[in-house]
Amino acid sequence: MSRPRISRLHTTLFLVIGVLLTGVALLLYALDGARDLELQTVDARFQLRADRSPPRDMIVVNVDDVTFQELRLRWPFRRTVHARALRRIAADDPKAVAYDVQFSEPSERVEDDLALAEAIEAADGKVVLGTSEANERGETSILGGDDVVREVGGRTANANIPPDPGGVLRRMSYDVDGLKTLAVVTAEVATDRKVDRGSFDGNSAWIDFTGSPGTVRSVSFSQVVKGETPPGLFRDKVVVIGASAPSLQDVHATSTTRDELMPGPEIQANAVDTVRRGFPLRSVPGALDVAMIVLLGMAAPLASIRLSAVRTTALALALGVVYVAAALLAFNSGWVMSLIYPVFALLLASFGSLLFHYVTTAFERERTRDLFARFVPENVVDEVIGRADGLRLGGEERTVTVMFTDLRGFTSFSESIPPSQVIEVLNQYLRGMSDTILDHGGTLCAYLGDGILAVFGAPVRQDDHADRALAAAREMICERLPAFNAWMRSEGLGDGFHIGVGLHSGEVLAGNVGSERRLEYTVIGDTVNTASRIEGLSKETPQQLVISDSTKSLLSEDPAGLTDLGEFDVRGRQARTRLWSLDDERIMKQVRRPQDEALPDDEALPDDEALPVPRD
Repeated sequence: MSRPRISRLHTTLFLVIGVLLTGVALLLYALDGARDLELQTVDARFQLRADRSPPRDMIVVNVDDVTFQELRLRWPFRRTVHARALRRIAADDPKAVAYDVQFSEPSERVEDDLALAEAIEAADGKVVLGTSEANERGETSILGGDDVVREVGGRTANANIPPDPGGVLRRMSYDVDGLKTLAVVTAEVATDRKVDRGSFDGNSAWIDFTGSPGTVRSVSFSQVVKGETPPGLFRDKVVVIGASAPSLQDVHATSTTRDELMPGPEIQANAVDTVRRGFPLRSVPGALDVAMIVLLGMAAPLASIRLSAVRTTALALALGVVYVAAALLAFNSGWVMSLIYPVFALLLASFGSLLFHYVTTAFERERTRDLFARFVPENVVDEVIGRADGLRLGGEERTVTVMFTDLRGFTSFSESIPPSQVIEVLNQYLRGMSDTILDHGGTLCAYLGDGILAVFGAPVRQDDHADRALAAAREMICERLPAFNAWMRSEGLGDGFHIGVGLHSGEVLAGNVGSERRLEYTVIGDTVNTASRIEGLSKETPQQLVISDSTKSLLSEDPAGLTDLGEFDVRGRQARTRLWSLDDERIMKQVRRPQDEALPDDEALPDDEALPVPRD
C-alpha cells in the first residue's frame, strides 16, 4: 500500500477513534454515570476556593452544647422557652427569623402553644417556621395547622435539603412536597420580594457556601433566652435558629467540610444568603459541557495525525491542565463547569490514540524492517531503523566503497531461451551474489538487469568497508560464480558465464530517494559513476576484478597477489586513475578465457568507452 493511502487510512482511523471514544464520554455524560466523582470535584473546588467574608446581616442562633449546659433543660424545650427567645430577637426588629425547629405536634400544655403563637404574632410577620413534614398538597400541622400560622402572621416552609449520594448537602430546592423551602420563604420575607422559580435549575440550585463550618456568625440559644446578647444584635439581620448540638443529629457533610460537619442552621443560613444574592453559583449550560467534551475528546486524535506520540501526550497533558485551571477560574467567577466528563474524554481518546499510534508504529517498523532487510544485512537492520526512524526521504555524505558487477554475455544468452527460464537463471545468479554481499555487511542498492550496485560503509558506518568489499568480490568470483556455473551445466544450459566486478572508494551521497509512493536506498555521486566505468574496463582485460587506487589505499593490508594494472583514463575524470587486480591463482584460473573467445556484441563497449592503453 502506498504511503499516501496509508496516511489517509491513518487519518481516517484516528478520526474514527476520536469520534467513538468521545461518543462514549458523551453517553456517560448523558447517563450521569460519573455523578459521584463530578460532585466530589465540586467539593474540591469549594475547598480550594478561599473562604468568603460572611454576610454581615446574617446570624445563626445555635441550640448547642453550651445551651444544654446553661439551661439544664431536656430536649425538646417547652415552647415557652422558644417564645421567650423569639420575643427577645423580635425586639431588635430583624429582617426575618427562620425557625428550623419542628413544631408539628401539639404541646402537652395549651398555654405553651399560645405563648409561642403570641411571640410569632409580636414579630410582625417576620417569622418562618420550618418543618420536615408536609402532605402532598404542601400543608403542614405546625401549631395545629397552616390557618393558625397565617392568623398570627407567620409563614410555613419545608426545611428539608435533599442530600446527594453519600449524604452530602450541596443543593437546595425551590419546594419540597409542594411547599416552598425554608431558604426561599426566608429570603422572600427578608427582601419582601417573590423568588422566581425560574432562578432554579429545574427545582434545585447550588448552595454557594460562604466557607467552612463556623464562618457565619453565631450565638448560643441560651444567651438569647437569658438576655445576654448585646442590645441591637439582631437589628436588620436574618436570624436562623436551629439545633447544632451533635446529639440532636442535625449536622451534615457539605461541599466545604473536610473532617468537620456543618450544623443544619448554618446550612440554612448559607442557603438563604445564596437566594438573596441571586444565586451567584450556577452550572454552565449543558451545551457548553457537551462542547468541551467534544473538543477535548477530539484533541488527541486530531493531534496524532500530525504529531508524534510524545508530542501528542504532552499536548493532552497541557490541555488537561489548562482545562482544570479554567474550571477553577470559572468556579471562582460563579460557574460550575463539568470537570470529570471532559477530562475523561481527553484521557480516553488520548489513550486510544496513543495505543493506535504505537500499534501502527510497531506495524510500520516491522514493515520497514522487512523491506530494508532485503537490502542490508539482518544484523544491522535494527540499527538502521532505530537511527533513521523508518524509511524517509533524504541522504547524508559518506565515505564508502562502491561495487558494480555485471554478468558477461547474459543478454545474448537470454535471447535463446524462454522468458520464464531467463527469470529462473537470473534469480539463481542474483540469489547467490546478493547473499555474499549481505554476508559481508554490504547494502544492495539496485539490480541493474543482470548487474548489481552495492555499497559498503552505508547506511551503517564501517571503517573496514574496503576490506569487506574486496572479500565479497573474491567470494563472488571464486565461490559463488563456480557454483552458479555448475548449476548451469547440471541444467543443460551451457558452461556458464564470467563476471566483471569493479570497486571504487570515495565520497557519496547515501540515502532514500524517490517519492512517498516509491523510494529506494541508493548512493549517488562521482564515486558511483567511476565505479561503474571501472567495472566496464574489466571487459577488455583478463581480469574480472578491477580495484581503484582509492580502494587499495583503504585496505587494512595489501592482499597477496595484488597486481598493478597501471594508470588509465576514465571517462568523466580529469586525473588518471591507477587500477589494481589480484593475480591470485584461483582468480586467474576462473577468469582466463579461451584465446578465441570474443565478447558478444551486446557486451562490447561503445567507442568512447574503449579501454585506453595503460601508461606506466
